[in-house]
Amino acid sequence: MIEIIASWDESLFLWLNALRADWLDPVMNALTGTAIWIPFYLLLVYFLIRQFRMEAIWYMVGLVGLILLADQFTSGFMKPYFERLRPCHDPRWEGIIFNYSGCGGRYGFASSHASNTFALATYFWLIFRSKASKWLFVWAAIISYTRVYLGVHYPADILVGALVGLFSGYFLYYLVGFLRRLRRDEASNPGKPTD
Repeated sequence: MIEIIASWDESLFLWLNALRADWLDPVMNALTGTAIWIPFYLLLVYFLIRQFRMEAIWYMVGLVGLILLADQFTSGFMKPYFERLRPCHDPRWEGIIFNYSGCGGRYGFASSHASNTFALATYFWLIFRSKASKWLFVWAAIISYTRVYLGVHYPADILVGALVGLFSGYFLYYLVGFLRRLRRDEASNPGKPTD
């Protein structure tokens, strides 16, 4: 069964990776980078501070934990554990697939780009609960797709990375909420004896 899923995944990758245009190559390469998104990340932090004032510190600490969890689970645990070669490192696809900007690390399952972006999308959507914040999932999907376009991830790498990101976003959001309530309860009952 795993072999069948892997075969479908590879076939889908080859089809998607072949859907490209010369003018789109530098666009996809730019979108997959980190530096281009720094102003966007700063804008999200600004909205956090504007809405929550001093309480925003809780979400900022959660944000650090979120990236550590999402990124390290995929990069630090999954990739070395599963050792699934990135398509651009797989000799079977040499001369067949399109790879615009290099390959990155040897292993690709699961995608840290997908994990990180979907973690951010989930976390900020849960915080803001606005119609506009739902667009973060479209942003995460586009960034994730660039990885297939550029030949560095299979679709299953993206899908599993996105699931890790969704879980990470929910987990950190509810953990921050729990810690905020705990701190609020302690502050409102300073003399309450503990068991």
